[in-house]
Amino acid sequence: MNIAIYGYGNLGKGVEYAVRQNPDVTLTGIYTRRDPAAVHPVGNVPVYHVSDLLKRKNEIDVLVICGGSATDLPEMTPALAKDFNVVDSFDTHAKIPAHFEAVDAAAKANGHTALISGGWDPGMFSLNRLYASVILPEGRDYTFWGRGVSQGHSDAIRRIKGVKDARQYTVPVPAAVDAVRAGKNPVLTTREKHTRECYVVAEEGADLARIEREIKEMPNYFSDYDTTVTFISAEEMAKNHAGLPHGGSVIRTGKTGDGSHTHVIEYSLKLDSNPEFTAGVLVALARAVDRLNRRGDVGCKTVFDIAPADLSPLSPAELRAKML
Repeated sequence: MNIAIYGYGNLGKGVEYAVRQNPDVTLTGIYTRRDPAAVHPVGNVPVYHVSDLLKRKNEIDVLVICGGSATDLPEMTPALAKDFNVVDSFDTHAKIPAHFEAVDAAAKANGHTALISGGWDPGMFSLNRLYASVILPEGRDYTFWGRGVSQGHSDAIRRIKGVKDARQYTVPVPAAVDAVRAGKNPVLTTREKHTRECYVVAEEGADLARIEREIKEMPNYFSDYDTTVTFISAEEMAKNHAGLPHGGSVIRTGKTGDGSHTHVIEYSLKLDSNPEFTAGVLVALARAVDRLNRRGDVGCKTVFDIAPADLSPLSPAELRAKML
């Protein structure tokens, strides 16, 4: 399978690393909106301007789109699905249905296969919510993220006028997590499950009160949470917030039998690098997209539509012998 990377930030670099660990995948190029000469890949990979993308269409089986969910992917993915099989990591949960419809129309009209919202949440966490809910139909789902840096939320802050850099940490409320793990089945509001910590480097002379207000009032990102905004220097950002750790847990509690037996299903992740882990998921999903398209299965997909075997480079016989 030949893939290409569209956008070379933290996620794009993660995809390049992931390709190195998948012998059945070849990276044919990196496409950037910047000056290609200013982009320095980890390996010996050609870098092109996005204006050259269609010229090299025949070199690409799947295009991995590494843009932000706030403004990039809603435009990029439907547009690129007209000419390529694509994978993205769109993570604005409330807007996934609308994004799906736009991408599905573009992909189906042009005989391409697209997968949206790949990664760990949405993505791996989504699968585990589904598996747990069908095993324990009488139960309740809980998802806790962090403590870690949210790339999407950090990117959303950086789009605000007057912001030079930003990191946003999602932090579970300990009392809420403890109550869920104890099987108490608490009814929790969004605000009761997580807090959000924002560290912001502002441009000189920027209106700090306006920036803080825009962050705290941002729908789908911060308005439903207790959010703190701390303005720091670029030096402090580089010293204390250079990493991109993340993780979290999907928990379902439920009853079986006559209701006297309680079960807790938990799937958790502890990630040193959010973008590198997300990239690993995207490359596996790109493999599945390539296989689906070769079978003539076009349109937009999510992780719910992907058979586990299509994610793996192993044959069905190898999977039965080694994994089952």
